[in-house]
Amino acid sequence: MALLALAPPLAVPAATGIRCDFRCVAMAVASWRWRPDTTPQRAEFMSSEAAPAQIRPTAGKARTPAGKARPEAAKARPAPGNRVYNFNAGPSMMPLPVMEETREALADFAGLGAGVVEISHRSPEFLALVEESLTLLRELLEVPDHYRILLAHGGGQLQMSVVPFNLIAYRPARKALYVDSGLFAARALDIGTRYGYVHVPAHSRDSDYDRVPEIEPDMLDPEASYLYLCSNNTVMGTRFHTFPDTGALPLVADMTSEILSRRLDVSRFGVIFAGAQKNLAPAGLAVVIVREDLIGHALPTTPRIMNYAELAKDAHSLANTPTTLSLYMMCLLLRWIAAQGGVPEMERQAERRSGLLYDLIDASGGFYRGYVLPAHRATMNVTFTLPDDERLQRFLAEADRAGLYALKGHASRGGVRASIYNAMPMEGVELLADFMQDFQRRHG
Repeated sequence: MALLALAPPLAVPAATGIRCDFRCVAMAVASWRWRPDTTPQRAEFMSSEAAPAQIRPTAGKARTPAGKARPEAAKARPAPGNRVYNFNAGPSMMPLPVMEETREALADFAGLGAGVVEISHRSPEFLALVEESLTLLRELLEVPDHYRILLAHGGGQLQMSVVPFNLIAYRPARKALYVDSGLFAARALDIGTRYGYVHVPAHSRDSDYDRVPEIEPDMLDPEASYLYLCSNNTVMGTRFHTFPDTGALPLVADMTSEILSRRLDVSRFGVIFAGAQKNLAPAGLAVVIVREDLIGHALPTTPRIMNYAELAKDAHSLANTPTTLSLYMMCLLLRWIAAQGGVPEMERQAERRSGLLYDLIDASGGFYRGYVLPAHRATMNVTFTLPDDERLQRFLAEADRAGLYALKGHASRGGVRASIYNAMPMEGVELLADFMQDFQRRHG
């Protein structure tokens, strides 16, 4: 109510024929409720008084934008809780309790009378939040004491430059090894060539990235500063199920699309980094886990806020003003993961979700055709296509109307991609599986 009392009328030129009072706008924002005109199965952001922190079925008969009733398959189970099941590859679905608590904190964080995006990043309240996030990350990932956890600007692609800036000079030869297993691994490889000599010991380009390449010990150059790989490839849906033993050669892994989704032995890596927008927080933040002996080798040309040593000087990585909203929401998401049972439970759920879809694909008799070899399948991104483009487009359109949002594959690949990160409930995958079965029955 304080917001409404302070809000002055907003003047709008009379010629527009519109009368607008800013207090009305403020009231609408405070209730934060969105109702689309033609697709009632779409998302509604409800006030916390109006909606519990869980997925609820939508009342009423969902209809297409043209006003015609959707096919029976799409009506079998309505979309959840006035929100869609969001299969977007990133930014990804967030747990509803996290979204609702964030909405409250945007107006008043910790009883301060100011929003979380308005207060100082060095205030006691915000520093306590950052400290909690670092503690939760260390506990959930079982990070050893001789590793630092840094909170960096940008996402995974910025870290593709940060890695060579900080590590290419770790050994005098200024060599780096890059494993090319997909689009983002290839992009990192291209960036790495700008900072030193780069060698590709293994790749899967020849098979159109339908697998991750094998890495043998004799492929590793002892003069190299590091071996770089992308542990989970979101475009194709492949994953390294095991990691090479690199010995004294630091192993660097981009885990943007699978961080906190499976148990890891962090001590086998020199650096792990992850952009936030898949399993951590909204975009704009990256978590970097780096072994302490790898800090302090940056090239002289390294920008200050991209230098591990500069970030490590401050216990909270506050070399400058961070993305405070992303940091706040990461803390909430880490609390949520811990409450669910931690990484072991996230891994169990990931295997269950992906297993349901892969079993259906394998049993479809070729109607649904996976892009990757079964032994290399990811649990976070399930990719497949249909027999022809006409049925593919029909599938995507009907799925969207059924509340199965953002299933279209990456622009470079096409087809269907179901990104099922930690926040995706099993109910969403079950609804997708039911839809897939019925679609095949009707169009197979």
